[in-house]
Amino acid sequence: MFPPRSSRFFQNSEKKRAFIYSLAFLSILSFILAKLIAEKPPGIKGEMILASKLMREATDAVRRCQEAMGLVIDRNIDPNATGLIGFDTSQITTSLGNLEAKRTTTNPNFAGLLVRLLDEAGAKRGDAVAIGASSSFPALILASLCATKAMDLKPLLICSLGASQWGANNPDFHWLDIQECLQQAGLLNIQPLALSLGGEADSGQGMSPEGRDFLIREAGRRGLRVLEESDLQNNVRERLHLYEAAAGERGIKVFINVGGSYANLGTDSRILNLKPGLAEFHDLPPQERRGVVFEMASRGIPVIHLLYVKGLSERYGLPWDPSPLPEPGKGEIYKAKVLSGRPFFLVGATYLFLAGLLFFLFILKRRSR
Repeated sequence: MFPPRSSRFFQNSEKKRAFIYSLAFLSILSFILAKLIAEKPPGIKGEMILASKLMREATDAVRRCQEAMGLVIDRNIDPNATGLIGFDTSQITTSLGNLEAKRTTTNPNFAGLLVRLLDEAGAKRGDAVAIGASSSFPALILASLCATKAMDLKPLLICSLGASQWGANNPDFHWLDIQECLQQAGLLNIQPLALSLGGEADSGQGMSPEGRDFLIREAGRRGLRVLEESDLQNNVRERLHLYEAAAGERGIKVFINVGGSYANLGTDSRILNLKPGLAEFHDLPPQERRGVVFEMASRGIPVIHLLYVKGLSERYGLPWDPSPLPEPGKGEIYKAKVLSGRPFFLVGATYLFLAGLLFFLFILKRRSR
């Protein structure tokens, strides 16, 4: 009487050895495949580090500009002496703000993160990137501009001048002063397509009338256009027209939202569900409540959403309110693993196949006893 096939299989030492070797080979192959698929490709790491170094240089330039103007940086408020932290209140302050969040964004590795997010959004050299920003977060505007420069992209900026607490709300050194400082240092040379006052309804509400008049004069002195449209749909339409005209035939490839501008966020509560970073959209609000963020999404343009700083730092492994600031090129974002969509399916399928083989071997071995 012949023994079961499984017994005959394990009684054949050569077959048994070949099966185990094959299993070991597949295990090693699965591990290599998982590493190749799961890890962030190193191709953009150089650009990430370049952007981070550029942001540190830009921050140093901002600090030197303030010192040259005789402005004193309060180390109790800005312990890293970045010059990118403003006042508790001033005549151009629009709303409340979180000091720790503002300090967190001065980490130069936010520029490296922006390179990674732009790469994930599909941005290629020469592409136009629209940036809708509030000067409540001057460091995030700086990070976005440094990232676009490192990737040789074309930034198209529309920025509000009014700012929340601890943003660019120093009347003696507001966003236009920061911008001029960076131009004079030869680091970043960009003129915004237009400016706005910011605040409620993007019309300067929340700041003093003196502050509003001051910012209009500052923009006019530099020959820059100020958008003063309080109707949301008209405001959004005007901004999109400016972006599209400046982008040219290649069109806008990515939109970066910095802060909580009325025109960019719109008035629909669904904006509160939008996770920071490279945004995912499950549904869109009615057009009359859409800001630029949702309008860009409706056109299939990827959106990088930079608002909820605590969630942003947790999602991408950046430290909260660090002192001293991390060195450029240091942090989780430079070694982060990405598992999503098809890559996740491939890795999962590989390990499932391997687990099936191990289970098959276990069953054969039990039957051979």
